[in-house]
Amino acid sequence: MEFPDTGWNALPHQITLTILERFGETAPVWLHLVLHTVLVWAPLFLILVAASGLWRALGRYRSRQRQVSEDSRTLSAFGLPKGLYSYVLRYSKREQAILVAVGLASMPILYATLELPKIIVNTALDAAHFPDVHLGYTLSQTQYLLAVCAIYLFAILANGSVKFWLNIRKGQAGERLLRRLRLTVYRSWRARADRNADAIPLISQEVEPVGGFATEAFATPVYQGGTFVTILAFMFIQDPVLGAAALTMLPFQLFFIPRLQRRINVHARERVAEIRRLGTLLGDQAYRSGASGTAASVGTSFRRIETIRLKIHRIKFFMKGLNNFLTAMTPFFFYSLGGYLVIQGDLSLGALIAVLAAYKDFSAPLKELLRYYQSFEDSRIRYADIRLFSRQSTQSEPDDRTLRTDAFAENLRNAALRGSPA
Repeated sequence: MEFPDTGWNALPHQITLTILERFGETAPVWLHLVLHTVLVWAPLFLILVAASGLWRALGRYRSRQRQVSEDSRTLSAFGLPKGLYSYVLRYSKREQAILVAVGLASMPILYATLELPKIIVNTALDAAHFPDVHLGYTLSQTQYLLAVCAIYLFAILANGSVKFWLNIRKGQAGERLLRRLRLTVYRSWRARADRNADAIPLISQEVEPVGGFATEAFATPVYQGGTFVTILAFMFIQDPVLGAAALTMLPFQLFFIPRLQRRINVHARERVAEIRRLGTLLGDQAYRSGASGTAASVGTSFRRIETIRLKIHRIKFFMKGLNNFLTAMTPFFFYSLGGYLVIQGDLSLGALIAVLAAYKDFSAPLKELLRYYQSFEDSRIRYADIRLFSRQSTQSEPDDRTLRTDAFAENLRNAALRGSPA
């Protein structure tokens, strides 16, 4: 089977032929197809997706800058900074610096947990060079195996301990910021001329996502991003072709998953807005029990919430199934390419096993980064609403609950559709 080497396929064909030189002239046709996919088309698609994402991110940044400029004339009376990151840094700068430093320092430990299994398979299980001398001690094969396994166990315990410490420390920082934010909202509510019940869900529930995001504002992108880069670097060090194979499905995940997630965000924020309306209706019923049509309006609100939640479930589980399928596709490239390299003697069995073990944890940091992005968008909108509430504490007008709730709902919907700040 021949592939044309002219026109649009010339450069990819030449690149693949260069790579095929390491496999010899007897490389099968299927390997040619797989290498075209792994080394040419998937990287090109990844570049296009990344460029598109950067362009959209630049547009959102400009939109936020315009909004901040317009908002600069109406600062909160209670000193809330205009940006969510500014608020986190103002009140937890030291904690965030410690979390970031510990996260970066843990990357060598993570790399050791990936490298040691390869050493066990390739070195400790190969009896050809034993007994061997290490650090002045003569070790038999069994002694060397136990020593490496003990080091591996220590690395696993150290990595787990660092994760546990980071989670506890992040929780402490987040709870302190959450308490401060609740006190700020409470002070704002007490300063209002009309102390309506709309502050109750704001203080009890809606500030919690902001406090939760504060725990991971800087630590999560550094730690999870560092984990992703460390695992990817380990794969490339074992074999560049296997490293490229690990990224084959990544552009498809980056293309489809965020788009489905944005649809979930739209419905999730519609649900939040509907719950706010429901809270207003229940508050009216509590203060004016004889209000006409309140019970029917509450029932309608219940049905709207049910419909929105069903939409969320359908999209969420479709997205989960698609992501699981794309994630399961990558080992196909490992088994085919890596298996062929092992058969040809161009890759050790230990390196292939190590890459397969590393890939088990490869998708986890990417999922965490996508979840971080979702949490940031949601928390940023909620923080904007908290600042709006604080400003209204000095400019409140009678019976402005419905007006503020409707404005908040429209703000949520538009921000979710645009992927830009409220």
